[in-house]
Amino acid sequence: MARVRDRTEDFKEASRVAALSNGYSEAQLAALMTSFIMHKSLPKSAFIKSAIKTLESIKELESFLVKHKKDYKDLHRTTEQERDNIEHEVGIFVKACKEQIDILQNRIHEEEENRNTKTWFRLSNSSHVDLVAHKHGVVLILSERLNSVTSQFDRLRSERFQDAINRAMPRRKVQRKIEAKPVELSVDELPQIAEAETSTRATVRVQEQLLDDETRSLQIELSSMLDAVEETERKMMEMSALNHLISTHVQQQTQQIEQLYLQAVEATNNVEKGNKELSQAIQRNSSSRTFLLLFFIVLTFSVLFLDWYS
Repeated sequence: MARVRDRTEDFKEASRVAALSNGYSEAQLAALMTSFIMHKSLPKSAFIKSAIKTLESIKELESFLVKHKKDYKDLHRTTEQERDNIEHEVGIFVKACKEQIDILQNRIHEEEENRNTKTWFRLSNSSHVDLVAHKHGVVLILSERLNSVTSQFDRLRSERFQDAINRAMPRRKVQRKIEAKPVELSVDELPQIAEAETSTRATVRVQEQLLDDETRSLQIELSSMLDAVEETERKMMEMSALNHLISTHVQQQTQQIEQLYLQAVEATNNVEKGNKELSQAIQRNSSSRTFLLLFFIVLTFSVLFLDWYS
């Protein structure tokens, strides 16, 4: 069996000679061959550019949290004012990212409204549905990424609040010890000193009793105020936890709504395909009926002609 000769190099040489004869230079031929091998990337749309910019902002927020995580958690490295500044900057980052995501979502809704208008005039395109579903998926991915970053910061902030509550707990008072110094007295002064000490002790006991009563009342008042403050702080922590839980559930519901929307889009495409198939089947049925009717008419005339001819 004869071998087939590879003529690829001959074809390349013939193509080069033909291009040179038509006025192409070697540099133009090299650029043309490079364009065949390395295709130019398609221009990005405004939606894709905005989505990439939003993703870069979310990445900057994540790197900012990683950079200042130790400073935010360690009480000895930064002050309360610096931690408040970190929270403020993170809040600005999150607000900007949410605004960008909302802008992308509004663009998708505007395109949906334009598509509905075109569909009313029967100018719809099936590829547009897939493009809108892809954009919804991009917005959903950006929302999930932002939610994961904000949940990390929420955990750090809850740890900070818990540390503040622990520091606010009252400490036990240290009892003071009174040292008694020995005093040397003479024998004649002892009765006078004893009477003076007796009167002084009575006065001191009365004063101590009054001070003890005032101290007890102050302790009761302070303990009640402390209980009220602790109860308020506990309720604030519960409200913060509930707020985070609600935001998490809202995000989950958003994902479920996006999934339902994608399923609805897919069902709409299936219904459109089914309608097309039904219309084609109706046309085929009507054409087959017409063909059968013509066939029977021709057959009848043929039989009549053959009968007349015979």
